Amino acid sequence: STDLTSTVGYDNIIQHLNDGRKNCKEFEDFLKERAIIEEKYGKELINLSKKKPCGQTELHTLKRSLDVFKQQIDNVGQSHIQLAQTFREEAKKMEDFREKQKLHRKKIELVMEAIHKNRNLQYKKTMEVKQRCCSASSRALTLHCCRQRTSADLYLSCFWQLFLKLAQTKSALEDSDRSYQQNIAALEKIREEWQKEHIKACEFFETQECERISYFRSALWLHTNQLSQDCVQNDEKYEDIRKSLEMCSVEKDIDFFVNLRKTGSLAPAPVVYENYYNAQRNATPVRSPAPVPISR
Repeated sequence: STDLTSTVGYDNIIQHLNDGRKNCKEFEDFLKERAIIEEKYGKELINLSKKKPCGQTELHTLKRSLDVFKQQIDNVGQSHIQLAQTFREEAKKMEDFREKQKLHRKKIELVMEAIHKNRNLQYKKTMEVKQRCCSASSRALTLHCCRQRTSADLYLSCFWQLFLKLAQTKSALEDSDRSYQQNIAALEKIREEWQKEHIKACEFFETQECERISYFRSALWLHTNQLSQDCVQNDEKYEDIRKSLEMCSVEKDIDFFVNLRKTGSLAPAPVVYENYYNAQRNATPVRSPAPVPISR
């Protein structure tokens, strides 16, 4: 800005840096929330694989496939819990980076605040001296004009009073002008120092912003790779399930069940009809035994 006491440009830079810090904090919070979701999901998968029955009475090859299935679901759950921990570590790194930049920037901001305050005070003081100098000059000019107009009409005593007052005013003007020049010189020195520090601060802030954007970009890239790697690892676990299912044989399971539960190798013999009705009719009648004589 052309206004020496203005901090509009500096304030815009500080606001942008604060916005960048806020954006880092938002991504940090996003990672933390994602970690909570991943951990909860992982624990739910583990509980599901351990507590929920899933083909408990299956036999042989299909049973093995189901065992692999449940084990890999458990492993997927563990992977999600590990991924949650990874996200928390990345969030902590982002927090550390953000706080480190804040501390470094704070040192520069304190220097700039002090030099802004010194510059503004010196500018204010210089303007006050300038105003006094201007006022003294006006009074001197007024008295000088008054002396010229009234010298012929006033008495000698009045003339000398004006002369003394003019001399005093000129002396005050000289003092004010000297003070004004000294303050201008001091202000220029401060202005040069401020400009030098301002440039250094801007260069530092630019370096920080480059680091922040680069770090943020790398963090997003890493997060995406972590998600992709997790998908690859999960797909490997699911591939184990598919391979196990390829080994599952319907014929083998049927044979296994038959061999496990078989009761013999021969079928039951046919049940032969026995005609008990005709056998009863064709049977010879049974004669009654002869009476036994009773002895008297």
